[in-house]
This record gives sequence, C-alpha cells and structure tokens, in this order.
Amino acid sequence: MTTTKKDFQYSNQPEPHKIRTREILKTHPEVRELIGRNPYSFLIILFVIGLQLLIAYLLKDQPWWLALIVAFFIGAFANHACYVLIHEAAHNLIFKSRVMNHIAGILADIPNVVPSAISFRSYHLKHHSYQGDYYLDADLASKWEAKLIGNSIIGKAFWEMMFPVFQALRTPRLKDIPFMNFWTIINWIVVFGVDVLVIIFFGWTSFLYLVFSFFFSIGFHPLGARWIQEHYLIAPPQETYSYYGPANIVALNVGYHNEHHDFPSIPWNNLPKVKATAPEFYDNLVYHKSWTKLWIKFLTDPNLSLFSRMVREGKDLREATQ
Repeated sequence: MTTTKKDFQYSNQPEPHKIRTREILKTHPEVRELIGRNPYSFLIILFVIGLQLLIAYLLKDQPWWLALIVAFFIGAFANHACYVLIHEAAHNLIFKSRVMNHIAGILADIPNVVPSAISFRSYHLKHHSYQGDYYLDADLASKWEAKLIGNSIIGKAFWEMMFPVFQALRTPRLKDIPFMNFWTIINWIVVFGVDVLVIIFFGWTSFLYLVFSFFFSIGFHPLGARWIQEHYLIAPPQETYSYYGPANIVALNVGYHNEHHDFPSIPWNNLPKVKATAPEFYDNLVYHKSWTKLWIKFLTDPNLSLFSRMVREGKDLREATQ
C-alpha cells in the first residue's frame, strides 16, 4: 500500500551519534588512536585534478556525446572523489592548519565547475552539530521542495538532475550561517578562473565533459544514491545508514556514514577500522550493499520521498512554511 507523505517524521529524542560515541569510547578507548589527519589525501586531490583535466584535454576535438559517455563512466567517479576530499578538508582531516585545509578543499573543487567547497564547509559542520534541525541542517530538503518533487519517478529524477540547484535554494531557510566570506571569494575566483581557461585553451567539449561529470557525480547516477543512503528513512526510526560495498574503494570510504558521524575527527582511511574495532555497535544497524539498487529503489518506490527524513522536535517545525 502506498502512503503519500506530506511531512517529515518527527522525533523528540536526541540525535543518536553523540550517545553512541560515548558508549564506544567507554568500551573501546583504543578508537581514539584512529583520530588524526591523512596528508596523503592531498596527493589524491592532485591526482584527480590532473586526471580530469587530462581527460578534458583528450576530449577537446571529440563530439559532445562522447564527453557525456566518458563523464558517466569515469568523470562522475573522479568528481565524486573530489567531493569526498572536500568533505575531508571541511573536517580539517588533511592538514593540521585550517588554512591549508581551505586550500586543499578549493583545489579539490577545481573539476566541479561550480565553486562550493567553502560554502559546503559552513553548512556541513552545522549538519553534524544539528542533525535533523530544520533551520540549521542543510541536508534536509525544504518543505516546498519536498512537496514540489512528490513521489513520482519523474519528480525524483528531475530532483536528482537539478540537485545542486535545489541545495542552493535551501540556504535562505537556514539561520546563522554566513553565505560569504574571504575564502568563498577565493573559491569562486579559482574555480571560475579554471572554467574560463578550460574553455579558452581546450574548448567547449572539454568544458562540457567537466559539467557532465559534475552533474553525474551528485545527481542522476548510481553515485547520487549516496545522498539517499546517508539519512533517508529506509528502516525508521534509524536515521543514519552506512553503505558497505565495493564502490567505497573509489569513493574513499564515504559509505561509512554512521562511523563518520560517530567520529568526525577520524579520516576516511580509518573509518573501516572503527567498525572493525567496535562491531557490536554497528552490526545490528541496517545498512546498504548497493548504491545502484538504492538509486533504483528511491526512483521507483512511491513510499520514498524527500519527506523520508527524521526531523528533531523543538520549535514548531510543523508550521514551517518553507
């Protein structure tokens, strides 16, 4: 039986991660040894930037449809890795210096065509501190957004294809999060500057390859299921889900999402060790094995929509108009 959701699921309970973190540290204090930084992530950033620019150059005299195909099968995974590395930089997990992490994040943003690394940092850290808070968690869709998209395949496919646009439109709803600062301007100058250089020296097909890679990496692609995997209520009341599948190899373990929320100070290479060290805290949780299956399920299951999220009670969120 199909139930059309008209609102989020609400909880008056605290978010689960802080409680589990305390319990894990009490039972397995050795997990603290996994906390740290991974400066080798910077080398991966340089490699992915070089790879994407090289592929863009090689496609400069090719038809646009070939750029589309290569972007789907290769570029999407490269750009997705860039987003994971931007995420690492946002948590200061690459270098000790915050400035160097800003620089690393901006460099990782180069293949993404649209600058977002610094803005992501501001909004994402709030997501960790205020998971499920409608006015502070940018990971939650706005109510108007969820109502507009609805439960249909067409609506959800359109949402995935336009995911970056919908994310940007959430910002007016969010409180006390500055949109612009010095580093945001630097981010814009670097990324838009590279865009212009690619168009001038490589041509439009090369630029289209980067555009296609950008949209596939976070939208209408099996990789787009990552955003569904993390917090969409597949098995409520559990509100955070991990993915344990082979794509973690090229996605730098970003699927270990419960582990990451429990220990955001642990870099990507150590996240599997968290689960291995404290299996009794994770083996009883529902998890995903395939992003592709989840992607298809999200598109085709009318019981799943943007309202399939847990929102913390507090203010009268049910009366929110946006």
